[in-house]
Amino acid sequence: MIVGWRRGDGRWLLIRRSRHVAAPLRVCFPGGAVETGEDRDVAAVREVREELGLAVQLIDRVWHHQFTDRNLTLWGYLAKPLDRTLRPDPNEVAEVLWLTGEQASSHPDMMPMTDRFVAALQRAAGDR
Repeated sequence: MIVGWRRGDGRWLLIRRSRHVAAPLRVCFPGGAVETGEDRDVAAVREVREELGLAVQLIDRVWHHQFTDRNLTLWGYLAKPLDRTLRPDPNEVAEVLWLTGEQASSHPDMMPMTDRFVAALQRAAGDR
């Protein structure tokens, strides 16, 4: 699950992963894995809360990608915050970044497939 939130100036909330998690120091949208028996939507909200201390409301599931080289499917959501106070967990997040769609798509430390998720987010967000 990955979750996109665009603030009023058009920049998207991304994180640099901490050294203590998979893919250390890579840049990505907040998110993570679904726990056994957990609903995808519930997992998306939980992961944002765990990483950033932020409560969000999912607006729409806007994207998914099935990797062909491994048993992994990414589901991407457009969300809005229920508050605006970020409290990053240092065990999961090294840095909070606010990037334009172009910056996110081309960042040298970005996780794979981010450009496709950004395009889906931008189509879904429109003028919201």
